[in-house]
Amino acid sequence: QVQLGESGGGLVQSGGSLRLSCAVSGRTFSVYHVGWFRQAPGKEREFVARIRWSSGATYYVDSVKGRFTISRDNAKNSVYLQMNSLKPEDTAVYYCNLGTVDGGVYWGQGTQVTVSS
Repeated sequence: QVQLGESGGGLVQSGGSLRLSCAVSGRTFSVYHVGWFRQAPGKEREFVARIRWSSGATYYVDSVKGRFTISRDNAKNSVYLQMNSLKPEDTAVYYCNLGTVDGGVYWGQGTQVTVSS
């Protein structure tokens, strides 16, 4: 079993920055990748970014490339999403997502990010 704990959401003005954190606990040896999804009101949940736990390889949706950076600290079993140059369209609930080597999928509780214009 794996548990995820998110933090770091909030209200920021357009052009501002926020950093989201996802703390991983439990069977961390089974982690394959950790990422972030987001869901805006009335929209489907969409992929934002992902990082491979062992290699550190990163993947981003086109709309956040150059503005968001995903990183990990294996010693702290944590993944971060640094979000710069935020836009009102980035407003959403952000969910930490984890995939294990045996196909398990876990979700965090979500953290609200609101970007005002």
